[in-house]
Amino acid sequence: MNKKLTILGCGSAMPTIQNNPSGQILEMCDKLFLIDCGEGTQNTMRQLACRTARLYSIFISHLHGDHCFGLISLLSTWGMMNRTQDVHIYAHKDLETLLRPLLDYHCQGMSYQVIFHHIDPKKHEVIFDDRTLTVTTIPLRHSVPTCGFLFEEKPRRVHRETGLKPFQYVYCSDTGYKPAIVKYIQGADVLYHEATYTEEYREAADKYQHSTAKQAAKIAKKAGVGKLIIGHFSARVIDQSIFLNEAKEEFDNVILGQDKTTYTL
Repeated sequence: MNKKLTILGCGSAMPTIQNNPSGQILEMCDKLFLIDCGEGTQNTMRQLACRTARLYSIFISHLHGDHCFGLISLLSTWGMMNRTQDVHIYAHKDLETLLRPLLDYHCQGMSYQVIFHHIDPKKHEVIFDDRTLTVTTIPLRHSVPTCGFLFEEKPRRVHRETGLKPFQYVYCSDTGYKPAIVKYIQGADVLYHEATYTEEYREAADKYQHSTAKQAAKIAKKAGVGKLIIGHFSARVIDQSIFLNEAKEEFDNVILGQDKTTYTL
């Protein structure tokens, strides 16, 4: 069964003509998962004609606006479309505190329920578990509580249907350089890791707890992942090929993330 990743936005906090804020749709085990939901996420979804009938679960890495400002508009639109399937949101508990008044005010009488699942970004633990896959949090290093997500097929299902090893997709954004995460993502098939800055802006990366492209590639190399996709690019760097070239100095199999692009994993 094909696994696909659609990048809706791979820019950082400042939107640009080239990049929208963070948002991804992961297709895996015949399910769709939305990972982060920056401003404009639903616009890009509509432009790409994304079908969301199988999208029940949303994972929010942290509560900086470029990763969650698109949620209320998306949830409201689904209400206007008379959606019936409930939506489950996995995020820091403060997200419900922030969103609940907006839902109560703007989305009264919706035809579906929004169900919040509080997670602790500081813990490494399973937060989603069904018969086909699990989702596990990966504590990251950022200015607010932040975690990455490991999506992993269950061994029994994989052996029965394909005979291959369980597929793993890892999402790590936003984070400063943190080698401690390597033990959680060892041997993953695909790693999406933020690369907000180039080494030219290493001081800014350290100050704001982000990674450079070179540091992202070092994590990929240490973890022995199959493929690295970099994103969350700073608006400071106009020529984004610099990110790719810098990462390739450390790790060969690197893809420069692009908005409105679907990758077969």
